[in-house]
Amino acid sequence: MRQTLVAGNWKMNGSLESIKQLVAGITAGAADSGDTAIAVCPPFVYIPLVSELLAGSKIALGSQDNSDQEAGAFTGEISCSMLNDFGCRYAIVGHSERRALYGEDDDFTARKFAAARKAGLTPILCVGESLEEREQGITEDVVARQLDAVIKLEGIAAIADAVIAYEPVWAIGTGKTASPRQAQDVHAFIRGKLAGLDQGVADKVQILYGGSVKGSNAKELFSMQDIDGGLIGGASLAADDFLAICTAGN
Repeated sequence: MRQTLVAGNWKMNGSLESIKQLVAGITAGAADSGDTAIAVCPPFVYIPLVSELLAGSKIALGSQDNSDQEAGAFTGEISCSMLNDFGCRYAIVGHSERRALYGEDDDFTARKFAAARKAGLTPILCVGESLEEREQGITEDVVARQLDAVIKLEGIAAIADAVIAYEPVWAIGTGKTASPRQAQDVHAFIRGKLAGLDQGVADKVQILYGGSVKGSNAKELFSMQDIDGGLIGGASLAADDFLAICTAGN
């Protein structure tokens, strides 16, 4: 049975004081989340602070991105070895905002995935379609293409070392949410695609849903057969809201 994972993506939000308060709130309530695994992904500059604040807790630390390079003249980039220095376990790769706002394509995302995995980090590979692509009926084509880029570079076995997050772009930060059935249909497609290549990998990999998940809808979403938790944006910035989602994982 796959463990439920709830990961908070804080994006470019927070201050020194607000993050101290947020982590204190989350760690204080984390015991009520039962067997649900919890991770938080702060902005890069706050990773050292959050690493210290999480010491001794059940909460894992992750990054919102990573470089595809190990070291060198890459101004502004953060390598996976740097993330390891501060105890990161996870690294989000291919988030729709990286793809849409910064032009990161499938092949570049696959290289970031490979770099994270090589360094011993667990990549959280984001896939998902835009509203236009959903309306065109090509959701599965888009998601398959995004997965295929990673599988072509790393092989199907590499997916067993990762987490997949399905994020319909039209439901990120818009207040719109895919219905549990809509989300389950795409999750089932992803697992089925992987099963066609390696059933063991398909059975093992956690597939998260991301897209305006809230305490009020998390339980129903997480009850779907192929939804193994959530990658949480806005609701992860308030401890009570985030913990309500984590508790729904029970």
